[in-house]
Amino acid sequence: MAKACQVDASHDDGLMRNDGRLSRMLHVLIHMARHNGPMTSETIARMLGTNPVLIRRTMSGLRDAGYVKSEKGHGGGWAIAADLNAVTLLDVHRAVGGPRLFAIGIEHPEPGCQVASVVNEALGDALEEAERLLIARLGSISLAALVETFNDRGGSVGNWLNQRPSQ
Repeated sequence: MAKACQVDASHDDGLMRNDGRLSRMLHVLIHMARHNGPMTSETIARMLGTNPVLIRRTMSGLRDAGYVKSEKGHGGGWAIAADLNAVTLLDVHRAVGGPRLFAIGIEHPEPGCQVASVVNEALGDALEEAERLLIARLGSISLAALVETFNDRGGSVGNWLNQRPSQ
């Protein structure tokens, strides 16, 4: 008779929240590429409906990677500092401290459980292959390609730059 396996699910609360840092920062970078001059953390925060402190924290990863620069004082803010052809979606993901690419994982049951061994092997191989494909794809798309696609579609950035901060 097969031995029963014990799986530690204490960390699983049944809720899965998507991490939007990559998509939000790509959004910001496209706006920055089309904007004439630096953009303040307050302006970016207003655009994304978030807090300027969170923007500064996230943008600091992009600054540390050399993709943006920041200037303090009147007329300061964030600006693109890199060739958009040389920066990929994967680069941005890594710079903003993006999480694991997949939330699916394998459990670590009691050692010696043969069922878990078979399941973990199959899932592990599939996840490794999927991650390789996703990394290759993200690494093949430049920020310049996103800006070009946006421009080709006749994109309009809206009027958020002209809005005053809420009081």
